Amino acid sequence: MIKNWIHSQEIRRWQRDNNRTVLPFEWGLDCLGISENGLSPRQHMHKYAASAIGDSKRFFTAPPTSEYALKGEWLSFPSAIATPTIENNTCYGRLLQVASKGRAVIVLPQWNADPDGHLALCRFLNRFGLTTLRLSMPYHDRRKPPTMERAEYMVSANVGRTIQSSRQAILDVRRSADWLIKQGYDKLAILGTSIGSSVGFIAFAHDERFRTGVFNHVSSYFADVVWTGLTTQHVRKGLERAIDLDELRKFWSIISPYPFVERVAGDRQVLMISGKYDLSFLPHLSQELFAECRRLSLSNFKVALLPCGHYTLGNFPFNYIAALRMVRHLLKNLA
Repeated sequence: MIKNWIHSQEIRRWQRDNNRTVLPFEWGLDCLGISENGLSPRQHMHKYAASAIGDSKRFFTAPPTSEYALKGEWLSFPSAIATPTIENNTCYGRLLQVASKGRAVIVLPQWNADPDGHLALCRFLNRFGLTTLRLSMPYHDRRKPPTMERAEYMVSANVGRTIQSSRQAILDVRRSADWLIKQGYDKLAILGTSIGSSVGFIAFAHDERFRTGVFNHVSSYFADVVWTGLTTQHVRKGLERAIDLDELRKFWSIISPYPFVERVAGDRQVLMISGKYDLSFLPHLSQELFAECRRLSLSNFKVALLPCGHYTLGNFPFNYIAALRMVRHLLKNLA
């Protein structure tokens, strides 16, 4: 049975990484600029989450910068959020250009992607006349502190830092879009995978300059993925000592796609790709997002369900099927 075979492959791939670290639970109020003045950390987090959701447009708006540098294929610029990790405060993007300007795709890889992750996809898109800018996510690649093997700081049992990291990534995306537009790229798309899908969806929802979006592996709530997913079980171990899923879902709603589905209503077309046998983004969480689209009677969403899982989406033949779906969607909607 294909489901059992896919699940065995997913578990096998997950077991290859034996350097995951269970970080201790922390509220991370300092990462959010909160000082404890009379309220408990839990009360502060409830207040912060409600305020951010209520004014998400401001929360996800990046102040402009002129400090861009392009050296060869590498674009760099200061991130809109400064963290104690100095390396993390510069965003890097690898620009793979085609001869004609106009159409560009910002590509966001998955959590713990290596520096070359998604470059094959970028080059594939280049063949169809699409310039790509592959961004390094917070705490990844050159942005990772030298003491860490993995990008654990982006998703961890530190509640505040996890919010800060996704917000930082979204602001980086928007600064990237600023630069591309200044270079003459007036037809922009965004393509994200796994956590890149979550970041990309929220950036798309808050920035109408993106004409279309493609999101691989989708879910309703960030907290539910961390709590139930295979790849994040070590993160849950740190969290569950101090917090339950219901409360965590409220705190991390601001970095979840579900609250922002209504913001993408309209003519901008969205393609969502999901694995039927995903053990990291459980299928029922993807279905919750699709159901919300149907409840809102949104007609600009297309869904591609493939008979694979999280890791196996990157394997033949699923990666080719997904890539062809992406290209067709992007070419049609960036025409």
